[in-house]
Amino acid sequence: MSYKLFIPGPVAVSEKTLRAMTQPMIGHRSTDFVALYNSIQPELQAVLGTKDPVYLSTSSAWGVMEGALRNVVKKKVLNCMNGAFSDKWYDVSLRCGKQATALKFEWGQPVDPEAIRKELATGDYDALTLIHNETSCGCMSDLPAIMKVVREFPAVIAIIDTVSSLSVLPINKDELGIDVLVAGSQKAFAMPPGLSFLSVSKKALDRAATLPDRGYYFDFVEFQKNHEAGMTPSTPAISLIYALRSKLDDIKAEGLAARYARHARLNQTVRDFVISKGFTLFPKEGYGSASLNCFANTQNIDLGALNKILKSKYKLVIDGGYGKLKGKTFRISNMGDETDETIAAMLQSLESALAETPKAAA
Repeated sequence: MSYKLFIPGPVAVSEKTLRAMTQPMIGHRSTDFVALYNSIQPELQAVLGTKDPVYLSTSSAWGVMEGALRNVVKKKVLNCMNGAFSDKWYDVSLRCGKQATALKFEWGQPVDPEAIRKELATGDYDALTLIHNETSCGCMSDLPAIMKVVREFPAVIAIIDTVSSLSVLPINKDELGIDVLVAGSQKAFAMPPGLSFLSVSKKALDRAATLPDRGYYFDFVEFQKNHEAGMTPSTPAISLIYALRSKLDDIKAEGLAARYARHARLNQTVRDFVISKGFTLFPKEGYGSASLNCFANTQNIDLGALNKILKSKYKLVIDGGYGKLKGKTFRISNMGDETDETIAAMLQSLESALAETPKAAA
């Protein structure tokens, strides 16, 4: 059964991107691969706003999110938490045997820069993790304000997850002072899952070189050594790199400014429509995500029934809430390759489906 995804990831993948993946296989230690790898660097660096290399990892972003902890945390890491995935990062820190503090905020509340300043001022920390756009609750923290605080503490390495925000709005890694920027293929880049990108500052690379237990697969030093030869440490997902090459061509053709404007416009279109139906935005006002909207189920509709109708009758799906918010919220993505026309068609289907959806059981 074919249907279109309007969930927070994976998102719909274009025919052009899928076709790019069907190109003939090449050796990952060949000059052909070196040419492919080197060809994507300038455009990846432009999207990330960095002069540093952008490494490619054949993994979900969680691979390099965990790997970053192993590479840079010597003393203690401050895990900023305001949703399911940032909560998970704290758990991952502990599983890696790292000293960690959970800086907790309610799901849907942004991470407070002043709370970060208070913790970092203790001098206990040499690293910080932050999920810029917490998709579980549709909350986007103020990254520039947070990084302004982090820059006051030069010993602290900032590890920032931009998995669902990179290419949705401007993120200038070097200007913000981000030491480790992580993103993935299956969200705003509108590619299949399985590839992640990371860019590492010299400060983070130097720190990594001093840690003996950083492992191999996600070793920053190993990434850098291979990057200098136009390669990856391990066999990469070459088909996904072809897809990335195609996607970067799309981004360049559209232009970053136009891409940001399109995401902002579509996000507002979805928000205005759903709010007009009597629902409210779940995250704190002013901190809603630009790549998706998370709505509170204030109309108490049966979200499972709604998605069954959408899937069977209208050939699309949205998300019925994540984790402890299941049934209490629903999420609709506008990231990737969506257009005014595709969003308008989705909202028309949603309006019809809402009229057919019963209330949730008391």
